[in-house]
Amino acid sequence: MTHDTTHPLDDRNTDPKQIASEAAAQIAEKTGVAKHDIALTLGSGWAKAADLIGETVAEFPATEVTGFSKPAVEGHVGTIRSIRTASGQHALVIGARTHYYEDHGVRRVVHSVRTAAATGARIMVLTNGAGGLKESWQPGTPVLINDHINLTATSPLEGATFIDLTDLYSARLRDLARTVEPSLDEGVYVQFRGPHYETPAEVQMAGRMGGQIVGMSTALEAIAAREAGMEVIGFSLITNLAAGLGEPLSHAEVIAAGKDAEPVISKLLADVVNTITKD
Repeated sequence: MTHDTTHPLDDRNTDPKQIASEAAAQIAEKTGVAKHDIALTLGSGWAKAADLIGETVAEFPATEVTGFSKPAVEGHVGTIRSIRTASGQHALVIGARTHYYEDHGVRRVVHSVRTAAATGARIMVLTNGAGGLKESWQPGTPVLINDHINLTATSPLEGATFIDLTDLYSARLRDLARTVEPSLDEGVYVQFRGPHYETPAEVQMAGRMGGQIVGMSTALEAIAAREAGMEVIGFSLITNLAAGLGEPLSHAEVIAAGKDAEPVISKLLADVVNTITKD
């Protein structure tokens, strides 16, 4: 895949945070909301949560905002949505995720997170569909992310930028999530580059390294969110047992598992968001 050289984030002389600020100003103009309080990136299976969080103030294609690309993956809605929660706070819902395997570069991968931070959001909710290493996690199981292993061999941080990731996935927010659903399990997410699924040997490697969840997103976004000073909570929807632990993998089956689980996990996520924002 070739790069679109006209894209502002592909010019290394540009400041990606300045472009995020420009995007945030455009979102404020389109929504009429000067400041958002919380932001969500809704991955496969999680999209319907946006309908349950509160009242939609505005919704528009993400491509109308500087720096955003059209989603390349089925299951991602491709819109930006502003929602007023029951407590009167404002949630920015990002349906347009750029994956690292699309080969647009890491700046574009994390642009949505940097833009969310520039709108004023102090909490970032990251969700995905992923493979699970625990056989007790049946397809459709939501799992909290408590840490990650980044196997993409890259970082969204540029230059001598040193960010502590010790408590990247907020224990406070995970505790709040468990007040909504006490049975929520948690695990370490391992981001591979993709787009091919992991081999059974790679899954075994991830397990020996301490991982319980494998996928192709989220870790790079979480790092950018922490750099921006945001508090992060992550959820994985287990769509299948990881390679070598069950049946051969199929993207169609991943999408199907997400659709089957969507009503339950969407309500869960909406309830968690409203719990976080009620204070």
